Amino acid sequence: MSSLSDVRQEQLHKVGLDPQEVAALISRAIAEDLNGGVDVTSVATVPAAQSSTLDLVARSHGVAAGVVVASAVFDIVGQGRVQVLSSVHDGQVLKPGTVVLSATGPTIDLLTGERTALNLLCHLSGIATLTSQWVSAIAGTGAAIRDTRKTTPGLRALEKFAVRCGGGTNHRMSLSDAALVKDNHVVAAGGVQQAFDLVRAQWPALDVEVEVDSMDQLDEVLAAGADLVLLDNFTVDQTRMAVERTAGRARLESSGGLSLDVAHAYAQTGVDYLAVGALTHSAPVLDIGGDLQPLTEA
Repeated sequence: MSSLSDVRQEQLHKVGLDPQEVAALISRAIAEDLNGGVDVTSVATVPAAQSSTLDLVARSHGVAAGVVVASAVFDIVGQGRVQVLSSVHDGQVLKPGTVVLSATGPTIDLLTGERTALNLLCHLSGIATLTSQWVSAIAGTGAAIRDTRKTTPGLRALEKFAVRCGGGTNHRMSLSDAALVKDNHVVAAGGVQQAFDLVRAQWPALDVEVEVDSMDQLDEVLAAGADLVLLDNFTVDQTRMAVERTAGRARLESSGGLSLDVAHAYAQTGVDYLAVGALTHSAPVLDIGGDLQPLTEA
């Protein structure tokens, strides 16, 4: 973490990211890219004393996420030799030609960090962009778009941060901070009621969400006192009936079979959340590229 500037550490803290974890992730990514060697192309073609400015530029419309993370890449690669400037903040709408950030320093440092910075920035901005589309689709309904644990191993904190940048909300960050009783737990415990009671007894302070796939199961978990009920693969009409039957006794979350085309219809039923795994597991990257301008040869 010592490679991160004080400003960068503060920026990461402000957006809910652990600077030490981000620095470790970036260091692993750079090490993977170099594989114990050097950037052979840059070493051969770039004068050792040359300095440049590298602009990371949006090529398409979208929402920025990971600007602070991409900036941290150049902190680590440059070891204090690279200055990063940006007028774009995470969550900002981008249009083609928008300069997301500018990094100035030794050309070899910039080119060594370019791909890692772009990989993270494009991926996270893609998640934010897709999330914003879902948020727009349900605008005015009172429901919220929520992510899942269908994240890339090792990138959960960053991907869930990107969801927030796009206007979505986060579900649990791990298996330990909230309980979600799913169908396999029900099978193992011998029933919906039994599974709920076992979790509530062992973890009385935690919210307990229970997945149901029928109205009968919904009645069971409402009687048991579930805090949140996940309606698995309910149709719009079934979801509306579930909202009426619940009558505010628990929060409701729709999951399964959701798409942008039907998002508004589901949100209008009165559910509290739409759970969308695609935000993190299927978001296309946002097109952002790097433009280099050499400043000096010596």
